[in-house]
Amino acid sequence: MTDIRFYHMITKRLEQALPELLAKAITVQPRIVVKAGSRERIETLDSLLWTFDPAGFLPHGYIRDGSEADQPVWLTTEDDNPNGAKMLVLTDGATSPQVADFDLCCELFDGNDDESVAAARARWADYKVAGHDLTYFQQDEQGRWVKK
Repeated sequence: MTDIRFYHMITKRLEQALPELLAKAITVQPRIVVKAGSRERIETLDSLLWTFDPAGFLPHGYIRDGSEADQPVWLTTEDDNPNGAKMLVLTDGATSPQVADFDLCCELFDGNDDESVAAARARWADYKVAGHDLTYFQQDEQGRWVKK
């Protein structure tokens, strides 16, 4: 079964939390798919991943860039895995019927939005029924992830 980790963002927004998560994850997961809720969000994340770290960037691409199979991080709104990733990151409430095709799935959700929290709880329940391994992390006041 897939290892599914929920990340409850409270003090940091997706634009801060996602690059940090990807920067750590790519050291052990050389291929990652990030699914977002809209093309506009993909374009925002694309710009962000080039600029969030003044000393470097996270190598990535999306449909506009091509070379899908060569992209370490693939940004998408679709249920595709053109780079052969073993890790899936879901943002903006995006879901995927292909979660079981990945070793690891990380769900990032906005803890300051009641609808987002309710939807995450519903997905947790669905994943639990499906038999996936579930872990929950919440940000503390300093923005660090604490396993609950």
